[in-house]
Order: sequence, then structure tokens, then C-alpha cells
Amino acid sequence: MMTFPRITLPLFIALGGGCNFTPEYRAPEMEMPTRFKESGDWKLARPAAHLPRGDWWSIFYDAELNTIMKAVEVSNQSLQSAAARAEGTAALLKSAKMAFIPTLDAFASATRSKSGSGGGSTNPNSLTSRGSGLQKSRSVFFATAWEADLWGRLRRGAGAATADAQAAQADVESTLLSLQSQAAQTYFSLRATDAQKRLLENEVASYQKSLDLTKNREAQGVASGADIALAQTQLANARVALIEVGVQRATLEHALAALTGRVPASFGLKEATLARGIPSLPAAAPSTLLQRRPDIAAAERRVAAANERVGVARAAFFPSLVLNADTGWRGLADLFAKSNNFWSLGVDLAEPILDRGQRIADKAQADAAWKGTVADYRQTVLTALQEAEDALATLRILAEESIAQDEALRAALGSERIATNQYKAGTLGYINVVIVQAAAFAAERNSLDLQLRRLNATVALIKAMGGAW
Repeated sequence: MMTFPRITLPLFIALGGGCNFTPEYRAPEMEMPTRFKESGDWKLARPAAHLPRGDWWSIFYDAELNTIMKAVEVSNQSLQSAAARAEGTAALLKSAKMAFIPTLDAFASATRSKSGSGGGSTNPNSLTSRGSGLQKSRSVFFATAWEADLWGRLRRGAGAATADAQAAQADVESTLLSLQSQAAQTYFSLRATDAQKRLLENEVASYQKSLDLTKNREAQGVASGADIALAQTQLANARVALIEVGVQRATLEHALAALTGRVPASFGLKEATLARGIPSLPAAAPSTLLQRRPDIAAAERRVAAANERVGVARAAFFPSLVLNADTGWRGLADLFAKSNNFWSLGVDLAEPILDRGQRIADKAQADAAWKGTVADYRQTVLTALQEAEDALATLRILAEESIAQDEALRAALGSERIATNQYKAGTLGYINVVIVQAAAFAAERNSLDLQLRRLNATVALIKAMGGAW
């Protein structure tokens, strides 16, 4: 009876040891430019995926921003959810690795049964009690089984689980980077509302002075009621805008509270200035995206996992071989007596004959899933390149626009001073003052908006490049 396993087992192991039905894995190829379209001279990228991204926000030299970023990393609930999913995937990896280890189960049973009225055996270890027809049985035994991974199905499954776990961890990093960039941009927007509030407060004060001046001039008979009405309208509109800024600031503050994992009622930020300087970022090449972007790393790992599952689907076409062994004791009295001991060894070879095309369908599904992950990976790279180009173009164009806007602001402030002095001297009508004042304040608001957009574009570029490098 032992002839079959003695001959067959070594044969299957010998054959299976060299079998690998998984396609050779290579990361999907992408046509990467040597430089960004919207950049000047950039240095060549060097492998940096193993390096920490660091506190990239420190380049803005804002202590309050540093505190917010740390709170996002510790308390943001979306990040905690992503981390929990990564833990679950890591647990699946452990489960896949355990498939290589034999299983061991312990069993114990005690039964009583009666059938007919015949006498029982006088043997004390018999399963039937003497003269009673009552059957009693007790048993304790152990069973072990181990599947020989002849065709690499278990290895490929473990490989897929490993890639899935790596992708899930990259998802955590991607979520963190996205949340940090969102928090930074929200914070800068809030500081911009603080700056806008101070600007509107200056407008209100200036318009109040204009109204007082116009009333004095009316009393002297050199200004009309229409001038006073115009000054009052100017002042009222500025006050309305000042009140509206409060709504914007409250909304942004609530958003920061949610990002840092706190309820809005317990979170608050005092007014502060908006950063004036725009950090100069170090140079990099487009290939840096492949090195640093966690979403690209996650997409590539999913391609690897899908590739392994193709091997699993191919291995399913071949028989599975399971080695099993049982040992224990079974009897009525003196259970652990030597005469009650039993053992067995066996080999199970299973090969589905008719499964109505299920394995063929599984293989087709694995192939389709692999193609889908390749397309997703390439689209992720293209999106990353687009985001980087967008941010570079925005920074370059806004820098040029900022120079022109500074010139426009200086000219508008100069015109306002001249018009106000001429109005005081009585050589210019108040309507002219209103026009140049509105132009000056509009120029200041445009300068503030440009500064905010440049800061947010800087954050967008850092995110597009996968963090600080």
C-alpha cells in the first residue's frame, strides 16, 4: 500500500520544485521626459525612495503650521482609517505565510449509544459494555496536514499578499501627504483672510476719514450732498466686506479643526500674518516622481500583486498534494493503554476533473485584473506628471504676475495720495477720489490673492513631487 506514495511523492516534489507559472515581473514601462516642460535646468534625480520625506512644511518657517501638521499626523481620523486598513492587509500577509506551515488539530470525544439488546464483550477495552448492549467510546487524537507547494500556488499567494501590504502602507503615506498639503493650503487661506481683514479695516478707516472730510467740506460749502452719499456708500460696502471675511475665516478654522482631529468648539487660532516669502525649491527631474510619490509606489505594488495572482490562477490547473498524519488513543477503559493507540499516514492528491470552466474563468479574471492595474499605474504616473507641470507653470507665471502687480500697486497708491491731496486742495472732485481709492484697494487685494496663490502652488508642487526631497 505504500508503493504509490513512495514513488509518487518524490516525483511530484522533483517536478514541482522547478515549476513557476508566474510571469516574470517587471514594473510597467513609462515614457519619462528628461526634464519638465515648465522648468528650467534641473539636476538629475538620484534614488531617494528610502529617504524620509521629513517636515517639508518647515521651509515656510511658521511655528503654528508646524503644530498643525503634527496634529494631522497624530489625530486625523482619515489617516487612522487608512492605517487600520494597512494593518488588516498586514494580517492577511501573515495568514498567507502561515499556509506553508503544517496544521495541527487536537480532538477529544466521548460517546454513549445503544442498539439492540445483545450482550456486550467481556473485554474491558471493548467499545461495547458486557451484557448491556450499551456502547461507550472515548478517544483522544491529533491530526496534522501539510500541502506541498508543488506548483508555487502558495508562494505566489504569499507574494501577492506581500505586495498588497506594501501597497496599503504606501496608501497610508499618500493619505498623509494629501492631508498635510490640504492642511497647509487651508492654513494659508486662513492667514490670507486675516490679512484681508486688516486690509478691509484700513479701508473702513480710510473711508471714514473721507466721509468726515467730505462732511467738513460740505459745511464749508465746497462739497455737495451727492459727495456725502457717495462716501457713505463706500464706507458701508467696506463694512459689509469686513463682516463677510469673518464668515470665511470661521469656515477655514473649522476645516483645520476637522483635519487635526478636534471638534471646532475646542480649536482656535489667533490672527497672524501671511507668509511673505516664497521658498525656493530644490531642483529635481521627472523621474523623481517615480521615486517619491507614494501613490505611484502603491500603484506599482498592485501591479506586482496582480502579476502574482496570475501565477496562482495558472497553478490551479494542476493537482494539489496534501500529506496528512493522525495519531491518538481510542477505547473504553484505560484509554491511554498501548493497545488503544492508533496512527495513520496518508497522501491526498486532488485534481478537479469537471468544474464547468471555473479555473479558466479565474485565469481570465486574473489576466484582466493585471491589465487593469498596469493601466492604473500608467494613469497615476501621467496624473503625477500633469500635477507637477501644473504647479511649475503656476509658480512661474504667478512670479511674473507678482512683479507686474507690485508695479500696479505702487502706481495705484501713488495715484490715491495725489488725488486725495488735490481733493483737499479743492482742485479735484470727490468722484475722482473714489475711483482711485477703489483702484488702490483692489490692487492691494490682488497682491494678497497672488501671494496666497503662490504659497498654495508651492504646496501643490511639493505634494506633486511626493514631499520634500
